[in-house]
Amino acid sequence: MKYLILFLLLSTAACAQSGGESGAPSESPAPAAPPAYQNLSPDEFAARMQDGNVVILDVRTPGEVAGGKIDGAVELDFRDPDFAAKVAALDREPTYLVYCASGGRSSQTCELMSEAGFKKTYNLEGGYTAWKGR
Repeated sequence: MKYLILFLLLSTAACAQSGGESGAPSESPAPAAPPAYQNLSPDEFAARMQDGNVVILDVRTPGEVAGGKIDGAVELDFRDPDFAAKVAALDREPTYLVYCASGGRSSQTCELMSEAGFKKTYNLEGGYTAWKGR
C-alpha cells in the first residue's frame, strides 16, 4: 500500500512538471488579485467618514438597527431576499463604508460589491460592536 501511494504521488508530480497529460508546458500561476476591499479599524472608519462622496452602509436587520446605528448610515438589510439586486442598483462612484454587527455580513457585502464593479469599499472590522466600544 505504501508503494502504491508513493507511485501515485510521483506520477502526479511528474505529470504536473511536464504540463499535464497533453505534454504542454505548465502555465505559471496568475498573479494574485489585489484585495477587493479593505478592512478598517473603527478609528480608520471614522476618519474615512470625513472624506467627500462617502456612503455609510448599514447591512444589519431592522431589529439590529433599532438598537442604534452610525449617524447618517443608509440601511440595507443583508437578509432581504432582494439584497443583491439592491446592491447592484447602487451608484458605483461613491466610497462605501460598510458595517454590520460584527463584520461578517459587511465583509460579504464588500466582496459582492467588488464583484459588481464597485472600486472603493471598506469594511468596519468588528462591526457596530467594535464601533460602540471605541
